[in-house]
Amino acid sequence: MILASVRSRVKGFTLIEMLVTVTIVGVLATVAFPVVGLTQRRSQERELREALRSIRTAIDQYKQAVDEGRIVEDVKGSGYPPSLNFLVSGVTDVKSAGGAKKIFFLRRLPLDPLQPVLGSGNESNWGLRSYASPADNPQPGPDVYDVYSLSPGTGLNGKAYRTW
Repeated sequence: MILASVRSRVKGFTLIEMLVTVTIVGVLATVAFPVVGLTQRRSQERELREALRSIRTAIDQYKQAVDEGRIVEDVKGSGYPPSLNFLVSGVTDVKSAGGAKKIFFLRRLPLDPLQPVLGSGNESNWGLRSYASPADNPQPGPDVYDVYSLSPGTGLNGKAYRTW
């Protein structure tokens, strides 16, 4: 009989044990939330770097195709695309047989992961710099020489996103 009453008391947890467990879980959650936020921000910054790199590479490939004579360019033009949409929609390759082949530089225009969608197209999510504008004060113009993020924030490296 005494043995049975001891066993019945062993089942379950005391209030103190439950409070200690809840406190430990609370402390762990408090430590984990900033880490999760930091990981998410790093992921967004990595996506921004990759998007900028792919757009800038496509702009350089367009310029190279113009320099090689594969794309007909304006006499006054700088050789850079008139808009980012030309990189996705493609341009006619004049050196292809019959001139019917198109050159595509991007499958799709990536979104700025740090900026909400501003307009109907992805091009409105990027700041555009013309070939004629200075680097310290980028302005849009008749061509697209470079792109930058319109996000007003600052990266983990301390530099503003628009200067990346």
